[in-house]
Formats: sequence, structure tokens, C-alpha cells
Amino acid sequence: MKDEILRHLRYGLGKDAEHSSVYDWRMALSRALRDRMVDNWIPSTQEAYSSGAKRVYYLSMEFLIGRLVEDMASNLGLVDEAKAALKELGQDYETIVKDEPDAALGNGGLGRLAACFMDSLATLGIPAMGYGIRYEHGLFEQDFVEGQQVERPETWLQQDHIWEFERPEVQYPISFGGHVEHHDGQAHWHPSETVIATAYDTPVIGWEGRWGNTLRLWAAMPTKVFDLASFNRGDYLAAGRSEALARTICRVLYPDDTTETGKELRLKQEYFFTSASIQDLLRRFLSTHSDIRTLPDAAAIQLNDTHPAIAGPELVRLLVDKHDLGMDEAIALARRCLGYTNHTLLPEALERWPEWLFGRVLPRHLEIIREIDADHLRRHEGAPKILDHGNVNMGELAFIMAHKVNGVSELHTDLVKKTVFHDLHRIHPQRIVNQTNGITQRRWLKTCNPALSGLITRELGDGWVTDLDLLSKLKSRTGDVAFKEEFVAAKRANKVRLANWVTETMGISIDPDAMFDVQIKRIHEYKRQLMNILETVALWNEMRAHPDAGWTPRVKIFGGKAAPGYHVAKEIIHLINDVAAVINSDEITKDLLKVVYPPNYNVTMAEVLIPAADLSEQISTAGKEASGTGNMKFALNGALTIGTLDGANVEIREHVGPENFFLFGLTAEEVMERRMQPGYARAAIDASPRLQRVLGQIVEGRFCPQDQGRYHGLVGMLYDSDYFLVTCDFDSYYDTQRRADEAYKNARNWAAMALVNTASMGFFSSDRTIKGYARDIWHVGSRLGAGEEAAE
Repeated sequence: MKDEILRHLRYGLGKDAEHSSVYDWRMALSRALRDRMVDNWIPSTQEAYSSGAKRVYYLSMEFLIGRLVEDMASNLGLVDEAKAALKELGQDYETIVKDEPDAALGNGGLGRLAACFMDSLATLGIPAMGYGIRYEHGLFEQDFVEGQQVERPETWLQQDHIWEFERPEVQYPISFGGHVEHHDGQAHWHPSETVIATAYDTPVIGWEGRWGNTLRLWAAMPTKVFDLASFNRGDYLAAGRSEALARTICRVLYPDDTTETGKELRLKQEYFFTSASIQDLLRRFLSTHSDIRTLPDAAAIQLNDTHPAIAGPELVRLLVDKHDLGMDEAIALARRCLGYTNHTLLPEALERWPEWLFGRVLPRHLEIIREIDADHLRRHEGAPKILDHGNVNMGELAFIMAHKVNGVSELHTDLVKKTVFHDLHRIHPQRIVNQTNGITQRRWLKTCNPALSGLITRELGDGWVTDLDLLSKLKSRTGDVAFKEEFVAAKRANKVRLANWVTETMGISIDPDAMFDVQIKRIHEYKRQLMNILETVALWNEMRAHPDAGWTPRVKIFGGKAAPGYHVAKEIIHLINDVAAVINSDEITKDLLKVVYPPNYNVTMAEVLIPAADLSEQISTAGKEASGTGNMKFALNGALTIGTLDGANVEIREHVGPENFFLFGLTAEEVMERRMQPGYARAAIDASPRLQRVLGQIVEGRFCPQDQGRYHGLVGMLYDSDYFLVTCDFDSYYDTQRRADEAYKNARNWAAMALVNTASMGFFSSDRTIKGYARDIWHVGSRLGAGEEAAE
């Protein structure tokens, strides 16, 4: 390893050891690890081809892969070797690992789930390819200026992304606009714009390097790099128009779609990566098969939410227009290939496009959607329409074009059947199935929490890394005082690490012995960060009034970004930071309560925050969170959950036991009933003097004296249209937080509860989730003996 690092330093980077920077050492180590990855990756690819095994194609707008140096070193079993080699070379492994930027390829749970799934697919030996976009700037880099979110472009690709292999030979034309002509029963699409999709491949190596899959990301290139004729005529904008379109498509994740141009760009993005992926998998299939009608036997295509829902019409287009199948046959064949994962019950998150916009960007696909809609309505009179009230409904399209539709937790799947797809479920009662989400324990315990994972390995061996159910054996140690002390010591080491990081990066001193109360996720009204900060103010009021009342010291930690066009979410961020500024400078409560909101939450930050958390905030309005995966990560790392009966919280509570979970709030059914009551929000506020006081302080400008009217709109919304029932759940939330305070005071009992949480998380491995998909949806097997038994 030492020789390989030095060789890459010299011949790959042109440096000698004496004059190399941390960046140089990281790149040399990464290249050495990448060489080992390739030695596992290429044989796996060859085996997948030669065996003719059915392959999974996972289409996702996001792959939040995080840093890869440590992840790959761990999966290849090379961490100790790398540490030893670097130490002999006078370098520190931890410093070098931390130098790697996060890949800006996602935002939140959707993208992190996709990354966990790729890890599990490789670990289980299931042939698969992930498909997405190679974003130049990702979502955005978040900063706070006077408490307000400021968005700056991510610059992760200013450095060489060493893990990827460019594939200039893999290129596909992606077209937009124009018109369609029909001659002799054939459709001929004459587009007005075309870009070229080119591939970048990142190996994804499973545990112990036994199997490798590929994450293929698409970048857009112009068909004509530079129009010299236009330039020479003086039309300089026209000379670079093709290049500008190509770069715009892959520049950012989720462009602001509050404008027509933003909507059009987002639709183009979705079609761009989906079309490239479908063309690519068809090319791969036809390289070893002659009959296109056997495609469903070789390809399982999974749509991660509605973003790639255009895959159905695109596959039909290629089957009809390029391979001469009849429309009805093409629709039926495409459906046998496609599966759709629904991630939301929020109507605004089930994408829909104005029909005029969709037709302008994708005229041939609009024709095909009309055919799909008509075909479905002929077979099922009165069925919900894809084309309805001038919109193209992508949720209905994804459902109708999939042979299986899955929810991502038991509660969510049940609500999918009862709400958003009620009528389609009645028509297709066998189509919706459940696959509760999971997380990869290899990143979210073994790598990110070496203090705890080392203790577990010492007790159980390392079999838990691929069989998380083995953690259940730890339940027998809840009465073992010595073991619990080691368990607590691991947690405290993580809390000290976080406290030091907060001091270094934010200049805020926090006490590692205080309860670390953490809510990290994208900022959204239904996730109710607003309720959390209102409760924080209420707690602060009580602490100020009675500072000697034996309070449990708390550190409230927030993390997450708001979409650039989401005004309310950005106001919530501003309020959290304004409250933090006041509370953190209060001399009366400075040793009792702190509020910490580090900017630019990402995977790397999560890997520091999650192992240090004592209390996990999973407080979404019941019936709104599809699953959540942060809740699983926290519990796996020994945090107790305060939460509603929402998403996978329901199943977590069942596994850890009600006595080890802080439950509060209305149920999903009660939420729907409460919304039917006129004036429910005002009634809840009138019934809560504590909440009245907090809202009064905010309205009076207690936390923004220089701009007293800043939050009048936010508070007015709570009085008049509190759709997510912050007001109705507030008192229950506050009282449950005080129960958590009392529980935390009994350190031994809290340790036992935390240990039960860790020991009960076996079900929530993404390995179990992927086995479920393989069995129930994809009908694929493993190319590894151990994984094959489990997946089939």
C-alpha cells in the first residue's frame, strides 16, 4: 500500500513526498484504493454479462454518496493497511480522509436511500446499475448571513473526482421540442434541440469486495461545441447556445421551479437522465439478446419517486418508433419492466406538469401518454386520468406504467392505498406492496461510529456487518453494568468529538454531559422544525423563571437546507437562528440550554452528529412522512426517539418497545379529523398559555428587536391555517420532552434504553430492504452463494 501510494503520488500527481499537500496525499491514497476496487469491479461486470443474469437498473435524481475514501477502504478491508502505510509516510489517515469533499449529488433522504441501496445491492451480489445526473453544483452550499439562509454554488468538481471513470465512447442523443409527423403509421419526431448524454462510471464495491456494481452518472454535452459561423457573423450568444443548454441541464439539482423557465429546465433534466438510462440499458440488452420482447426477463427498472416517471413513455417510444412494436404490446412490455417507489403523500410532491409545457418540451411523449391513458381507460372505465384538467400527472403515470408500486413503510403503504392512489388501488388491488426503507450499517455504524462498532465487534464478532439481526444478542447485556459503562463511554467520546467540532467551527461551547437533542433533515413545514424551536423557547422561558429547578441541560441541534424558493421554510431557518442568538447569549440559562445550527448539513456532518445524539427528533405531522431513514440511523447509534406515529417511527417503536420510545401527538386518523374542525388552530392556542406566550414573544420582536414585524406572517399562519398541526401537537410535545428530561437523569436506565434501541435495529438494514425488492418486485437473484439464498 505504501509503495502504491508513493507511485501514484509520483506518476499520477507529479509530486514527491516532501512537497506534497494533504490534497496530494488524499488523491494518491484514493488512486491506490481505486486500483483495488477495479480488481473487484471488472470481474463482477464480466460475470454479470457472461451469466446473462437479470440486472436491476435504479433510476434516481439523487445519489447522496458522501465521502468515499473511508467507505471504500472499509468495504475493501484496507483501513488498517492504509493507516499503517500513511503513518510510515509521516501522514495522518484521519486528516487525509476529512479532506475529501462530499459529492454534491443529492439533498436528503431520497438520495441517501439510493446510496444505501447501491451499497446493499453490491454487498448482496445482485447485478445492478444506478443511473443519475452528474451535477456540476448539486443543490447548493448553505451559509447563514445574519441568520438567513444564503445559497452559494457547490464547488465539489473544482477538484478531480478521482472515483469516476469517464466513458466518452458511451454517448446518446437527447432531444427536446420540435414537432411530430405521422407517415404510413409511423411517427417521426423532428426535435428543435438536442444534447448529448455522456457517461461517468463510479464503481460501487460491496462488503469485503466480493461484488462490484456501477453508478453511472450522465453529463450533458452540446451537439456542436462552438458555432464558428455565428460567431464570425457577430452573433456571439448564438455561437454558444448549444453549449449553454447542455451545461444548464447538469448545473444544479432541483432548479427553482416557481418560474416557467425553472419548470421547463426541471422537466428537461428528468427526461435527460431517464432517456439516456433507458437507451443505455437497451443497448446493453441488445448486445447479448436478439429478441426485444424478452427485455422483462433481463431488466428490472426501478423508478425512485416520480422524477424518472417519463421512463414509461420513453421506453414505449423506443419500442414503437425504433423497434417496430405495436403500441399496445409496447405498453404491456414496458410495464413488465418497471417498478415505482412512492415516497410521499404530499400532493405538491407528486409531480404534475402543465400539458402545454410538456407538449412543447416532449411532443412525442405527450402523444404516447395519451395512448397510455386511453388504453388504461378502455380497460378500466372511470379510472383516474394521467391527463386531467390541463396537467400531466406523473404519479398516475408512474402507477399505471408499473407492474408494482411500493410504499416505504407499513403506515405509508397503507395510506398510499387509502389516499393518493385510492382509486387506482381499487382497480389494481395487487399492485401496491410495502418495502420498508433501510440503511446500510456499514456506513451508518461501522464507519461513522468506530467507538460503538468496535465494542459491538468485540462482543459479537464482525458477522453483524452483513447480518444486522445479530445485534439482538446485545439485549442480554442491558443488565450488565460494565458493558453499559463501555456503551456510555462510546457515546460520550462521540459527544466530545462533536462538542470540539462545534467549538472549532462555530465558536459555541457546549457541554458533552448535556442531552444532545438533534433534528437533522431538509427544512419543511411537515417535518415541523417550527414546533421544535417553539418548544425550545417555551423551555427557555421556564428555565429563566426557575433556573434552580433541577433542569436537565440540553443542547438543541438543528441541521438542514430549505429549497431556494420555499419562503416559509427559509423563515423557519431565520427564526431558529434568531432564537439561538438570544438564548446562547443569556447569562441566566447559558449552562442549561444552547441552540446550535451548523450550516450546510450533508452526509459528512451527519456522520458526526448522529453518533453523538442522545435524542432523535422525528416529529413530523402523522400521515406525512413516508418513512424516514434518519430515525433508523439515530436509533442504531443508541439515540432514543421522540416522535409521532408517522412513517417508519411506527415500526421502530414496535421493534424497540413503547417503553423505549417517547411518543406524542395525534395519529394520522386524528390529524384528518382535527382538520375538519373549524378554527382548530386558534382553539389549540387558546388552550395553551405556554404556546400563547411563545407566539406573543415572537410577534413582539423578542428575538428580532431590530425588525419586530419579521415573523408576523409566520405566526399568523399558525393562527389561521396551521395545516401541519403544530399548534395542536405542541402541548403533547412539550410534556413528552419533559418526560425525556426525567428519563435522562437516570443515567443507567437511559443507557439500557439506548442499548435496546441499538440492539433492535436489525430489521432496518437496507440489506433486508433490498432482499424484499429482489423477491417481490424485481425477481432477481444474487451472483454470490450467501446472497443468492437470501435474495431468491
